[in-house]
Amino acid sequence: MTYEMPKLPYADNALEPVIGQQTIQFHYGKHLQTYVNNLNNLVPGTEFEGKTVEQIVASASDGGLFNNAGQVLNHTLYFTQFTPNQKRAEPTGKLAQAIIRDFGSFAGFKKKFDEASVTLFGAGWSWLAADKDGKLYITKEANGSNPVRAGLTPLLGFDVWEHAYYLDYQNRRADHIESLWKIINWDVVEERYQ
Repeated sequence: MTYEMPKLPYADNALEPVIGQQTIQFHYGKHLQTYVNNLNNLVPGTEFEGKTVEQIVASASDGGLFNNAGQVLNHTLYFTQFTPNQKRAEPTGKLAQAIIRDFGSFAGFKKKFDEASVTLFGAGWSWLAADKDGKLYITKEANGSNPVRAGLTPLLGFDVWEHAYYLDYQNRRADHIESLWKIINWDVVEERYQ
């Protein structure tokens, strides 16, 4: 099995000014491409040959194989959850109901998610994830980890590695996090929750 780059569902300048074209070119075009290349070089001859990235992330021990698989999974979910033409600022249907059930309101969820994103020390990811029964959790994952490690399904992820926002926001992580809400494709996130 060869691991491939996800196809962007928008042009590399379409998310401006939230995520600039130069950031997409470096973050997607260089960082993610390197993770994909590394994973393709690391997997052959291991027990993970023929496995999906989710299977590798769920069971690989920490190290190069796990980190690169994690970053391929994380970035694939990340880049495919955005749209330049946001239809609505909040989810609807079952996901909206679950957010209200588990966080009290969308505003309450957003506040907790923002806090998790801003307070994660160093590099990593904040995730909205669901268990097999549909209960929602907000997780903070260091480096290349993902909620898959805990048996959860990742639904929405914010990348808080500096390379995700430094060209556009310098060290203003909170401003970057606040801006991301303007480009979430809730159809994609809701589909992940089904």
